[in-house]
Formats: sequence, structure tokens, C-alpha cells
Amino acid sequence: MLSQIADHTIPITVPKDANQELVLQAKETATFWGVDFKLTAKQGLALFQQSTHLELRQLDEPKVGAVIVDFASNTATHRRKHGGGRGEAVAKAVGLKGQKTWCVLDATAGLGRDAFVLASLGCRVDMIERSPIVAALLQDGLNRAATDSELSTWLPEKMQLHHGVATELLANWQGIHPDVVYLDPMFPHRKKSAAVKKEMRLFQQLLGPDEDADLLLTPALALAKKRVVVKRPAGAPYLADKKPDIEMAGKANRFDIYLIHITSE
Repeated sequence: MLSQIADHTIPITVPKDANQELVLQAKETATFWGVDFKLTAKQGLALFQQSTHLELRQLDEPKVGAVIVDFASNTATHRRKHGGGRGEAVAKAVGLKGQKTWCVLDATAGLGRDAFVLASLGCRVDMIERSPIVAALLQDGLNRAATDSELSTWLPEKMQLHHGVATELLANWQGIHPDVVYLDPMFPHRKKSAAVKKEMRLFQQLLGPDEDADLLLTPALALAKKRVVVKRPAGAPYLADKKPDIEMAGKANRFDIYLIHITSE
């Protein structure tokens, strides 16, 4: 996700009964990601260091619940095993049909859900995340997945996180040349309802919409070998007002596909 908000002001805190080991762990996390540690944070958004994981909470609204990156969760496991595989919309949009290996650069990684699906289908996925708060959550999820008996056999080599500004990293990419650049920038939700997922509500409060998302398309098109895929809400304008070569429309979302080598597709 791109961000115009100084989310480094969001602190890391610990439970009231935290021992010194947990406090030290939280302080190390805070130092690594360049955010503040507060022992007694009581309100507002905060990263919450638990003994088993890191989570994002609205401290003064406990009913909202916590946001956690857990690639071994029942939901993630069910989607990986029974979600449709290469028949999933994101897999079709990326162009996995008939491809044994595909290198994807997800420039707006967020919680890494689409990246995880693509990695589970055999893609090598490099993820860019600008927000230190979201990157900390995502890295925590990757670290725990690396210790899972099943995920550890393939996930660490398939998913890599890069913390930085997407436009800069895309323009000066030093990693594997991606076949596909995948973009899913935050888009403002017009309706405020319980239907909006808790993580989206917290992300909107933390980051706001990606006002500079249009700047991603040009460097993405210059970097991708095969295609750029942009995930948009149904009815949303094209990124940078550029009409795609292919549109894959769904009920809630749309995939805009920009082909790099049109004659070979």
C-alpha cells in the first residue's frame, strides 16, 4: 500500500501483564521498523506485541477486533486447498494458465493475501509494502509461516517482503525481473457499514486511500515482462485513466490487465 500518512507515529505496546522478555521483543520490533514503543498505550491504533504474534488494534474500540497476518489460519488454508486453484480470479488475471513458474511483483502487498494465493500456486512473489506498520504485520506472518510444519516447506522461498516506496523500488528494481507486476492500491469506500471488514476499517484509519496510486502504473509497465494487473473495485476509474487491454469484471472487484507483449499473448 502507498501511504500519505505518518504511520510511524503508531506505537507498539504490550499487554498489561507483559514480562520483560516480551517488552524486550516489542522494543526490538519497534527499533527495526522505526516506530515508537509505549508501555502503557491505552487509546488509538497500536501494534500489540503478543507472545505468539503481532497484531494491529484499535485500543479504545475492543469490539473491532485485531488484525493479524496468519497464513496458517483456517481461512487461508481452506482458500489454498479448496479456493479454486488456478481457476481463482486473481490467478486468471495474472495469467497462470499453462505456466509452470511465474515471477510476480506485488507492489502493494498489504496483508499479503493475494500474494499468498499466487505463491501457493507456484509463483515466486516479491512483495513491496511502504507502511512500516503493515510491513511489520506481514513480516510477522511470514516469520511464523516459516516455522509451520506444512508452510515451511515452500513458503519462505516463494514469498519475500521488501519494505520501501513502491514507485522508487519499481523504477530501480534490483531483484528478479518479474513476469507480472500486480497492483491493488487502497480505494476509498463510499459506504460505512458493518460489511466493511475490520482490517479495511483499520487500514482506512491508518493509511487512507492511495492518493498517489496513479504514479505506480508507468514504472510497473516499464518493469513487467508480460503484463501488469490492477485490482480495482467494480465501477472504479482506471488507474491513471489508462484503459487496459483486458477487463475481468466480478461482482465486487475488477481486474484491469495491461499486456506488455500483446502479440505473444
